[in-house]
Order: sequence, then C-alpha cells, then structure tokens
Amino acid sequence: MDQKTLIKKFNKQAEKYDKRRKNDSMSRFRRRIFQEAEGNVLEVAIGSGLNFPFYRRDIELTGVDFSPEMLKKAAHAAKDYPFQTTLIQNDVERVDFDANSFDTIVSSTSFCAYQRPVDVLNKFQKWCKPEGKILMLEHGISDNKLLAGMQKMADPLAVKIVGCHQNRNISAIVKNADMKLVREERYLAGSLYLIWAKPC
Repeated sequence: MDQKTLIKKFNKQAEKYDKRRKNDSMSRFRRRIFQEAEGNVLEVAIGSGLNFPFYRRDIELTGVDFSPEMLKKAAHAAKDYPFQTTLIQNDVERVDFDANSFDTIVSSTSFCAYQRPVDVLNKFQKWCKPEGKILMLEHGISDNKLLAGMQKMADPLAVKIVGCHQNRNISAIVKNADMKLVREERYLAGSLYLIWAKPC
C-alpha cells in the first residue's frame, strides 16, 4: 500500500483513537511497560497520544507520526500533561535522528503498518543511547493455532481496510534486528507482545 493511501486511512481513524483515551482496553498493558520510559523519550507513530497518561512527569517527549489528523489530537491532549512535548509530522520509515539521541524509544501498535519493520528497529538501535531502553507494545500473530489461523485469513482484508497487518510475528522481527531482547511478555492468547529491549 502506498504511503498516501495509508496516511488517509489513519487520518480517518484519528477521531476513533482520540475517543479511546477515555476508555482504552489496553490501558493496563500500557501502564505496565510505558511507565518505565525516562529521560529524553521518542515515541514513534504517536497517534492521538494514548500513552500520555502513563509517562512520568519529568520526561521530555518527542512524538513522530505521518498523520496530520493524529498529530492534531496529540497536540490537544498534550496540553493536559506536564512534560514538554515536541510533535513532528514525518514517516518513521523515512525520518532520521542523530545517533544516541534518546534515553527511551517507545512504540505501541505501530509495527503492523511498516513496510520494513526490521529496518525500523535498526533505526531505534541507532537513535537510542547505549545505556537506553526500547519499549514496545505490539499486536501480532497469536500462539493459539485457531486464533492464528483466523488472523492469517483476516490479514488481507485488514490491510485493505485499515492498513494494518494482523499476522506479523513481532518476536521474530525483534530477533532479526540489531538489538538485545531483555524481556518479552505475551497476553491475549499471545497476540499482544510487550517487549523490553536495548541497543546491542
């Protein structure tokens, strides 16, 4: 799917994402991992700012997203939080930052959409300070065979409608990237991946 089409799909979903802030079914998982973000934080594909409630008050946040409508929602939400927030409209697969720029890099439910997810993780490895951390909350292929079969069947339609792959093996993507896996937890029949990693 070309980038312009993908951006349009996420622009259309911005209102829905914004409403999820009041009743987000993923909030307990977000809290579990993203409260560990510290220092100078980069959040990729920041969307409408669903992770804002779980960040420490003293971080400095840089958020990147290719959807202008998502960034409008994030900018509005950021006013309710004490940390400094800088928002950048750009494609995570194309943007670049200096090496060793961030103490923490955060990604949540974004690896379903990248064309080259391993390359994105290798960017994280470059951008993250050697002693920093990479925190990921991603959905992907279940370890339940029945559910995994349904995900594989639904994948072409999901990509067409919302631009989101349902059957990616997030563990394998991490293992193929230039980073060190610290811890992985799986929830929701193994379809939700919480990953703590760091640069090699």
